[in-house]
Amino acid sequence: MTADPLPRLSILGSPVHLHPNYCQWLRSQLDQQRGLHVVTLNAEMTMQAQQNPQLAAAIQQADLVIPDGAGVVLYLKLVGQPCQRQPGIELAQQLLAQLSPQEPVVCYGGKPEVIQQAARHLRQQYPHLTLSGVYHGYLNQDEQHQLLQDLHQQQPAVILVGLGVPRQELWIQHHRHHCPRAIWIGVGGSFDIWGGVKPRAPRWMGDNHLEWAYRLYQEPWRWRRMLALPKFAWNALVEIMMGNRQGKRDKQAKRTQK
Repeated sequence: MTADPLPRLSILGSPVHLHPNYCQWLRSQLDQQRGLHVVTLNAEMTMQAQQNPQLAAAIQQADLVIPDGAGVVLYLKLVGQPCQRQPGIELAQQLLAQLSPQEPVVCYGGKPEVIQQAARHLRQQYPHLTLSGVYHGYLNQDEQHQLLQDLHQQQPAVILVGLGVPRQELWIQHHRHHCPRAIWIGVGGSFDIWGGVKPRAPRWMGDNHLEWAYRLYQEPWRWRRMLALPKFAWNALVEIMMGNRQGKRDKQAKRTQK
């Protein structure tokens, strides 16, 4: 079964879906056994998609693309579609809190010691949670094959994949047929946070669209990747201006026709 369609907009070629409560919508789809691929879109991923056709296709084909990054939220506000930022880690946590013990979860990604620490944290945080499989992100070919076999046999309700962009999106796209009724979510570095390796940015920084600065402070080596942010801002501004001009031309054309 396919998921219920949601309204969506395009941001520099990448879609983003609009809904007032993404977790509620996911829960409703899970209840109807509708499999989903969830993408957490930010400015960096949007710019990567412009250079990576495979990633662009995976985002286009995803069933739910949420506004994870501040740049995406600001873009939507500028085009008259204000919405709340929905960090992927928070969406995953909200969904885990609503699962029953009969709805198992598989976690895949991160370093071996980190994913085990993350699993312990999740079990403590959600005592009702059934973690049916915990796999690190450095599996060899035979271990990968075993993981896919396990997924096919277990048919978990939710599969959290933390392999980083674009690897996690492509991996989900290629393998989601093994569990067609599951919710697959690319959670990026969430296992590092749940495993206590990296702290999240303070709430006030997230609320003021400054989480990127905190990440750069934590990981200065990311500065090259952060160059995508000003590129995104410029390209988004140009796209909005061009859209406004086209809108004005269309209105003028309609007046002329009258």
